Amino acid sequence: MLGILIGLVLLMFLAYRGHSIIWVAPLTAMVVALFGGLELLPAYTDTYMTGFVGFTKSWFPVFMLGAIFGHLMDYTGAAKSIAKWLTGVIGPKRAILGVILGCAVLTYGGISLFVVVFAMYPLALELYREANISRKLIPGAIALGSFTFTMTAIPGTPQIQNLIPMDYFFTTPTAAPIMGITAAVFMFGFGYAYMVWKEKKLTAKGEVFTEPTNRAKVEEDPNRVLPNPFLSILPLLTVLLTLNILDWPIIVALLAGIVLAMALNFKEYKGFTKTVSAGALGSMTAIINTSAAVGFGAVVRAVPGFQSLTDLVMGIKGSPLISEAVAVNLLAGATGSASGGMGIALAALGEKYYQLALETGISPEAFHRVASLASGGLDTLPHNGAVLTLLAITGLTHKDSYIDIAVTSLILPVLSSIPAIILASLGIY
Repeated sequence: MLGILIGLVLLMFLAYRGHSIIWVAPLTAMVVALFGGLELLPAYTDTYMTGFVGFTKSWFPVFMLGAIFGHLMDYTGAAKSIAKWLTGVIGPKRAILGVILGCAVLTYGGISLFVVVFAMYPLALELYREANISRKLIPGAIALGSFTFTMTAIPGTPQIQNLIPMDYFFTTPTAAPIMGITAAVFMFGFGYAYMVWKEKKLTAKGEVFTEPTNRAKVEEDPNRVLPNPFLSILPLLTVLLTLNILDWPIIVALLAGIVLAMALNFKEYKGFTKTVSAGALGSMTAIINTSAAVGFGAVVRAVPGFQSLTDLVMGIKGSPLISEAVAVNLLAGATGSASGGMGIALAALGEKYYQLALETGISPEAFHRVASLASGGLDTLPHNGAVLTLLAITGLTHKDSYIDIAVTSLILPVLSSIPAIILASLGIY
């Protein structure tokens, strides 16, 4: 138990300091192995790498195709067109709402949150400039629209955090729709209310829009003609409908979206090969980082102390959904990864929770939704890769904007599990 605790703390500390989890995860896994009495070399070459490779084998096609789809939507201007149309409809007076909804539409359509950040930031700048709102509020709005309800709560989302539980609970992407929608409304409603309150607070203090020092880096060609937003949204709808209505595998659904995105923007064909390559290459970092975290979890599961940890978590009083939420949240926070933390938790405890679902009469769909919701909670601690990327793109610091990111994409998602679990306890899924 002590080795697991030290390993987790060391993992979080080194990741927070900005070190790559690719080497941090195996190093800290060896700390766990040492305290657990495992032989170090076999613990790395066998136990760690088996967990690493297993996750890569299962999810690399989804990571790669998702990244390619997002890059194509960005390259063709389709993502920008959708976001610009939507923010235009909302208007500059509701700049924060426009940014949140723009991010939400893109992520719910299957575009990676990393791509969404790049697409939305220039538009957020325009809206905030016109509304004279402090740039410090941009990360919070983007985080709320990208890292929360469309990632884990709304039924049918093609984001990986909603797909991983399917393998453990034999469910579909639309699992527990009432629980998911309730949690989504909770996150969006309180998150937007917080952002509006924060805007009024900063404005009252005289903190309004200031031009970013990295403005030149985000300016785009003003003469570029963007594609029709209504045609641009078709690839997103294709992914959603084929996944949830036709019940196609996510790999096939993403391929359908990619093909349609290319067909609708065939005039841009000269850059397709380069864009596909960039997407494929970009997916490597994401899948390897997540697999590294899962490999760490494999070593944790192999040491004797893990049984004590399992007993501790499983012994939490009340609904087993509470212990599931705690387990996934803690591991997502430790690894700084929603998918990585959930992958570790469900690989270790998924079978037990499924058996509990059968024994207690709680629907496996409820376990699916709670696992998904919990993965999007503590994952956005300061060392999270998406948080670091968001702050880097916007040119802001943790001191400037992390409190807003924490409220909208950490505190509220953690709390959103409460109404979801209450509904499940009433037999409402």
